[in-house]
Amino acid sequence: MYFKSTRAVVSCSRFQLKQLLTKTKIMKNLIMTLAVALCTTFAASAQFMVVTTVNTPDSDLNEEWGTTNFTDNMGIGYVYNDKCIVGLVKAGEEYDLWGRYLWNANLYVSVQAPTEEMMDNLTVGLGYSYDVWKGLHVEPNYSMGLKEDENGERAGSFNLGLSYKF
Repeated sequence: MYFKSTRAVVSCSRFQLKQLLTKTKIMKNLIMTLAVALCTTFAASAQFMVVTTVNTPDSDLNEEWGTTNFTDNMGIGYVYNDKCIVGLVKAGEEYDLWGRYLWNANLYVSVQAPTEEMMDNLTVGLGYSYDVWKGLHVEPNYSMGLKEDENGERAGSFNLGLSYKF
């Protein structure tokens, strides 16, 4: 059996062709098995965290409490190690990147930034996480932007958040 290549003509028997295809199948199976094993190990040891910031209704607009007060700023994070958490959080129509560094078991430093013009809209904060019940946490925090607005002010905000680790 002959194979025509752009560089040379390669000759191999049916036995050699069968042996080559068998080795290729073995390598594909080995690579797939390793990939599945790594992904399973990674996912099995991972912890995920769902976070949200509770928005109070605006009394000037006669708004009432509803589910949107809890779901407008909802996000998910991956617990990278014992101290770091990274994730995405919904901010209006866009998604922001966010991260936390756990200072100790309850106190954390947070960072949040949009995916566009990241350094211009970066906010940092400090918060306290209080475990209420089996992984459900109430998290009061204070955050402020790093850059001043056009009036030369950096207004911060006090927020109440909820998180759940699973």
